[in-house]
Amino acid sequence: MNIARMTLTGFADEISSDLEEQLDVLESESIRYLELRGVLGKNVLDLTDEEAERVKKRLQQRRFGVSSIGSPLGKIGIGEAFEPHVQRARRAVELARFFEAPFVRIFSFYIPKGEHEQHREEALRRMKRLAELAESAGVVMVHENESHIYGDTAERCLELLESAASDRLRAAFDPANFVQCGVRPMDDAYPLLSGYIAYVHVKDAVMGSGQVTPVGEGDGQWSELLAHLRGQGYAGFLSLEPHLPARGEWEGKSGAERFVIASRALKKELEAHGIDWS
Repeated sequence: MNIARMTLTGFADEISSDLEEQLDVLESESIRYLELRGVLGKNVLDLTDEEAERVKKRLQQRRFGVSSIGSPLGKIGIGEAFEPHVQRARRAVELARFFEAPFVRIFSFYIPKGEHEQHREEALRRMKRLAELAESAGVVMVHENESHIYGDTAERCLELLESAASDRLRAAFDPANFVQCGVRPMDDAYPLLSGYIAYVHVKDAVMGSGQVTPVGEGDGQWSELLAHLRGQGYAGFLSLEPHLPARGEWEGKSGAERFVIASRALKKELEAHGIDWS
């Protein structure tokens, strides 16, 4: 059996909007990477060149790396103009190169309920265009499965990836998002997508209600996923995206506290599977 060392990262803007607090909490959890999405009170794609330089300098001073640009690319309606979005995509890959991030997270456009087939060709065309942009820039775009977009089910995710036919378009496998779409991650999605998985988002969810939980407390089949990743020698990123609600069991806890809860739940599962991490 292959055994690989996986690398932890996370959406640090769930901790705080303040960069220093983000880094303090990551450091306290021995996590040396972050998925750059929200910083200085704005989305990463909206950073000016000066702001990006300031953020990069601070990351270097504190010895943090960027695993991915957590962009909102593809989070527009399929009927909205695409060309202005391509300009945003160019900014995303520019920032990926600037921050030396190997990945850019993307989505596959919001589709009106029940109209996936009607918008199929346009969704495929747009994703292929983004893949071509990634190829020219030398970065990898990873498609996150999410509800209400074209690539919400495993079958449609596979269709997007096969149609683009590019090693610069891969899958960001998100078990919780699949659960929220009524898809069993390991029974239904992993068998179809395993050959395309280049990145993994870390959160869990309960089938039916869709409530997000720490890893191992929902129906995301995390134990099976980690066993398969370990067996395949996966040596990529596991990106914490807690999304724990500030109510119920976690009522009154800060974003930092909820992030730590999610981090330690993941580490517990990794330890149970004998998986090393850094």
